[in-house]
Amino acid sequence: MSRRSPSHRAPGAPRPTVTVCRGCCCGTPKIPGIDHPAQLARLRRSLDDVARVRPVPCLDACEHANVIVVQPSAAGRAAGGRPVWLGLVNDPDAIADITAWIRAGGPGLAEPPPILDLYVFRPSRRAREELDG
Repeated sequence: MSRRSPSHRAPGAPRPTVTVCRGCCCGTPKIPGIDHPAQLARLRRSLDDVARVRPVPCLDACEHANVIVVQPSAAGRAAGGRPVWLGLVNDPDAIADITAWIRAGGPGLAEPPPILDLYVFRPSRRAREELDG
């Protein structure tokens, strides 16, 4: 079930944007054993001064729940950074790795910790286009 967020990120945003899926699977009891509100609050608290964190209803990648997309800042995009889709983000240590990478600059400006390679996936073209507008 795909729904576009009305708060679409404009290309070239000055700060990275962290899109957090909170739809039909992500952020719900369908993914048990996770304090979903605490996960979102931790991201917001950790990134408040360096990135925009925005929950969206559904990113249409339910098989990878919980999904987070890290979109580069304007400088990161200019340096070749592209959105990075991370799935199965169900471990508190993953949140720490993601926030450390974003605080270092994020896509295009900093190399992600190698452990994040385990979370990266390529979504469908439709899902990418809906996020990018």
